[in-house]
Amino acid sequence: MKRVAILISGGGSNMLRLVEDMIGDHPARPVLVASNDPHAAGLEKAEARGIATAAVDHRDFPRDRAGFEAALLRPLLAAKPDIICLAGFMRILTPEFVSRFSGRMLNIHPSLLPKYQGLDTHARAIAAGDAEAGATVHEVTPELDSGPILGQVRVPVLPGDTPQALAARVLEQEHRLYPAVLRRFAAGDRTPLML
Repeated sequence: MKRVAILISGGGSNMLRLVEDMIGDHPARPVLVASNDPHAAGLEKAEARGIATAAVDHRDFPRDRAGFEAALLRPLLAAKPDIICLAGFMRILTPEFVSRFSGRMLNIHPSLLPKYQGLDTHARAIAAGDAEAGATVHEVTPELDSGPILGQVRVPVLPGDTPQALAARVLEQEHRLYPAVLRRFAAGDRTPLML
């Protein structure tokens, strides 16, 4: 049984979908939900489901990313995760941190990578006149949003779409994609899943 740690920064909707899927006949179980924000609503949701939580406030480490990551590593390493899932974790991790979990860290990104790495993905897709947007689950590598793609889901861009409306529709599909990819990944299948 694979042990999964999930890193969040906010409400944790993707974290909840992952946790809800990791019951019964599943090759993994959640062992920790950690956040860079001690007030992240997702921490309470994880605690309510009996999952261990940890918070390391990045604001306590101004201009000291190495210090923040060292503090985050303590609860992470104590949980002994086989897989780490970034689920709305809004901190860029250093190459040293990422390398420690090479081949074992996943992220979900709200675009059809390699398009629109970074932020403001929905506004950028609309501004470009794209017919579709979507989400991608990928392995985390030191280069931002550039690791091997493990799954994608496509969402049409509708006439008159706003970034907020498109984001809401993409998020619904993220909730389908991420659990499906994690289930396969935990079982040793890294074949890209296209929903």
